[in-house]
Amino acid sequence: MASLLSSAFFLLFLFFHFFSATCTEFLVGDEHGWAVPQHKHADRYNKWASHNRFNVDDTLHFKFEKDSVMEVTEEEYKQCLSSKPLLYNNNGDAVVRLERAGLFYFISGVSGHCEKGQRMIIKVLEPLSPPQPPTAPPQNNNTPLSVSSPMLALFFMFFVSFLFI
Repeated sequence: MASLLSSAFFLLFLFFHFFSATCTEFLVGDEHGWAVPQHKHADRYNKWASHNRFNVDDTLHFKFEKDSVMEVTEEEYKQCLSSKPLLYNNNGDAVVRLERAGLFYFISGVSGHCEKGQRMIIKVLEPLSPPQPPTAPPQNNNTPLSVSSPMLALFFMFFVSFLFI
């Protein structure tokens, strides 16, 4: 009985290990938070972003005081100005979910801060998708039902675990 229980837990572990998705929350700017960088570190946020790998459903956590964060278009990012941002938050603690692959542009909403380097581009990677199986020719109706390799492997492991009970 103990062996059966341990086999069941092992199979559950394998299932969650291979079929679960994970997402990460990134603290923007690490310990510096979201603030106007010193003159010699004007590229701080884009350097920070380039050292991280962002995936769909990850989140960015902006922590700031007496400031704001805006998600803007590429053109607004280049101009350091937005009258209609895609997102605006000035409560000092903003969490932004990266819902799609592609580029995201963020600037400070406080006048002059973006020009001093408080802006950032985030590149979210395309999700990894399993390779598509080659298209098989039509089968005869008398052929047996096919079983996918992962399913067959799980069945085999379950069957082998009963041999050691």
